[in-house]
Amino acid sequence: MASLNVMDLRQLSHLIAVSEHHSFSAAARALHTVQSNVSTHVAKLEKELGVALIDRHNMQPTAEGAAVLERARRIRTELQAITSDIESMRNEISGEVRIGCIGTTGRWLVTPLLSELDERFPLLRPVLVDATTATLVPRVLNGDLDMAIVNSPVLDAGINSEELFDEERILVVPIDHTLASVESIDIATLADYKVMLTPVGTTFRDALDQELASSGRQLQAAAEVDGLRLLAALAHQGYAPALLPASAVSGYPEGEWSMVHVNGLKRRSVGLVSNRRTSPSMPVQAAREVLTDVIRKIAPRQPGIHVTLDR
Repeated sequence: MASLNVMDLRQLSHLIAVSEHHSFSAAARALHTVQSNVSTHVAKLEKELGVALIDRHNMQPTAEGAAVLERARRIRTELQAITSDIESMRNEISGEVRIGCIGTTGRWLVTPLLSELDERFPLLRPVLVDATTATLVPRVLNGDLDMAIVNSPVLDAGINSEELFDEERILVVPIDHTLASVESIDIATLADYKVMLTPVGTTFRDALDQELASSGRQLQAAAEVDGLRLLAALAHQGYAPALLPASAVSGYPEGEWSMVHVNGLKRRSVGLVSNRRTSPSMPVQAAREVLTDVIRKIAPRQPGIHVTLDR
C-alpha cells in the first residue's frame, strides 16, 4: 500500500478531475494541462495502491476508486478551508462559500441573503447553486458544496441537518375560479376539484399521495407538471388551480390569482445540510450565521412559512 509520503496531492486532484469530467482529455482541459500528464498521475496512484481506480471502459470509478475519491474530496475541502481560515485570521473574513438552494426557497431568500452577506462580509465570494434536493445532497457529500438548503429530513450518516422552517401546502387559484373567494379549504372539499400537481415520482407529489392514502382520498389532476416553479407560473397565469408549497408562491406580484390555505395537510420541512465529515471554514461559518439570521428575519413575512430554527 502507498504511504502518505509517496501519495501525491496532485495524483488525488487528477483522479477527482477524471471522475468529475468522465474522461482523461476533459480532465486535462479542466486542469489546464495535457492528457498524458493526467493519465500518468492517475496511473502512478493506481500502481502505488495496487488497484485500478478508474474503469477505462466506462470511465466510472471502481469500488476502490470510489473509496479513494470520497477521502480525496474531503482532503480537497480541508485544504481549501486552511487557506480561507488563514486569510480570514490575517484580514477580514474572505474566501469562497458554495451554497446550494432548492428553487422555491431561493425565490424569496437569495436576494436578502446576498445583500446581507455583502454588507457584513464584503470579501466573501458566495456561489449559489439552484437545484433539487436529490441533486444538492450528493454535492454536499462530495465537497462540491459547503452547505445546502433542501427538503428535510435527509437521512444520511454523512450529513448534518438543521431545521430552518416548515411551509404549508397551499392552493393558488385563478381569480375567476369558484374557490377564489375561499380563505381555506379542507381535503375532502378539495378532492371535488381538479388541480394541477407535480407528477407521481416527485418528492412533493409522493409525500402528498402517501398522506392522502391514509384517509382513503385522492386528488384529481387537471395537469401534471414536473417543476414547482413552472407549476406556480401556470397557476399564476390562470390556467388552473395548483397545489404548491408556500415558498413557490412567495415573491409573485399580486394579480389575477388568489391563495387558499389547505387544512389538514402536513407542512413540508426545509433544512440546512452540511458535510458531517469536514470542519467548516471560517467563511462557511460566517455565511451560515448570516443565512440563519436572514431566515429568522425574512421567513415570517412569507405567507404559509413558519420558522423552526432554535426549537
